[in-house]
Amino acid sequence: MLDDYAQRIADGQAGVLEDAGRIAGILVLEEGADGFLLDNIAVLPEYQGKGLGRTLIEFAEAEARRRGYREIRLYTHVLMTENIALYRRVGFVETHRVSEKGYDRVYMAKQLQ
Repeated sequence: MLDDYAQRIADGQAGVLEDAGRIAGILVLEEGADGFLLDNIAVLPEYQGKGLGRTLIEFAEAEARRRGYREIRLYTHVLMTENIALYRRVGFVETHRVSEKGYDRVYMAKQLQ
């Protein structure tokens, strides 16, 4: 929430999904010493339920593969049960839960082929 998105864009970490020139969704990808992270993904409410979240996840997975990663990771808040269910449906598995920075987080990972 407090990310410097101008810097994320400048660093090539942020992407958008457009519909007729309007932003419908965003994602933020992050490379680090501990792997490839899908740091943020969001779809505007009026576009939800149309498969755009899956499209963004598929893009993130393809980008991870392109960069040579065999795994993609993400985390979400424990209360985001619909998101957790979506991640499970597309092949992510829960690796652990932790409270950090004041948030109860669920960490997940997916092996890429």
